Amino acid sequence: MPMAFLCTLRPNFPSTRMTITPRSVLTRESRMGVQYELKQGQSRLFHKLPSGLAMEVIFQKGFDLRNPDEGRERFAKPPLVFIHGSFHAAWCWAEYWLPFFSQNGFDCYALSLLGQGESEAPDGPVAGLLETHAADVADFISKEIRLPPVLLGHSFGGLIVQYYIANIRGEQISEMRSLHPDLAGAVLICSVPPSGNSGLVWRYLFSKPIAAFKVTRSLAAKAFQTSLPLCKETFFSAEIEADLVERYQKLMKESSRMPLFDLRKLNASLPVPSVPKSSIEVLVLGAKDDFIVDAEGLDETGRFYGVLPVCIEGVAHDMMLDCSWEKGAVAIWSWLRGLNRQEKI
Repeated sequence: MPMAFLCTLRPNFPSTRMTITPRSVLTRESRMGVQYELKQGQSRLFHKLPSGLAMEVIFQKGFDLRNPDEGRERFAKPPLVFIHGSFHAAWCWAEYWLPFFSQNGFDCYALSLLGQGESEAPDGPVAGLLETHAADVADFISKEIRLPPVLLGHSFGGLIVQYYIANIRGEQISEMRSLHPDLAGAVLICSVPPSGNSGLVWRYLFSKPIAAFKVTRSLAAKAFQTSLPLCKETFFSAEIEADLVERYQKLMKESSRMPLFDLRKLNASLPVPSVPKSSIEVLVLGAKDDFIVDAEGLDETGRFYGVLPVCIEGVAHDMMLDCSWEKGAVAIWSWLRGLNRQEKI
């Protein structure tokens, strides 16, 4: 499938600069007051879940600018499935990372969890439970993905990925045994740690009370939706341009029509079950300037999976949207190159 990218390439290195013409292919009435226009080569699909509800999927097919004939090696690359966190949706990956990874040969799927983005919403006050969100991701993978994918989750989406890992068939003790297909790997990006966010909150209260007040006001009271400076401080680096923050703020506000979780029920189901260290390859990726997940939270996740976390300098919590978004993308790309080298990805 030809794709009209205008890119500046570095020799033997993935592109980090690109100009992409937006195009919208939404074929049904938008649920978001502010629509996200897709980039060239992207399409918006809807996966029907067993509940009958439709889940938004933004898809971008993989191709390799260094190998335009797309030989057999491309098919050894695992698909990438991206899971967003609270106040976000599939669009947050489509902005930069889907074009980046697709042009390096990876088929990319960004999901909007129920009640978020253009996905339909369930009955009730919240979008779902940790278990139901993981089951929806598993249903999509089992029905739409041919090869075991790499599952990438950001913030609370990372917690969903952790639950998914703990319930992959043959490793779990829950009743959802047959619902979680195998993975080629997992990437946890500025993820809420396995014990949840309560430890983060208490550490902030005692060590950074002003920051704790700001985070609570920004997220719990949703003040980031009305305060541009608070939105910037919560999610982005100081260097990001104000017009981008304003654009993303509007998309975040429209993305979450209902809370992603009931936090009380969520905390009751934590910590996520432990898994054997050798069960799956996991990359734990954090941001040096993260205003939400602190260094101790990042280290907790790394210890849980027996890996050394990678902390990216010069980016904040929303590293996939930040002004230096390519730093996190390149770190993941490097990790993917070392994943299953025998398959020549």
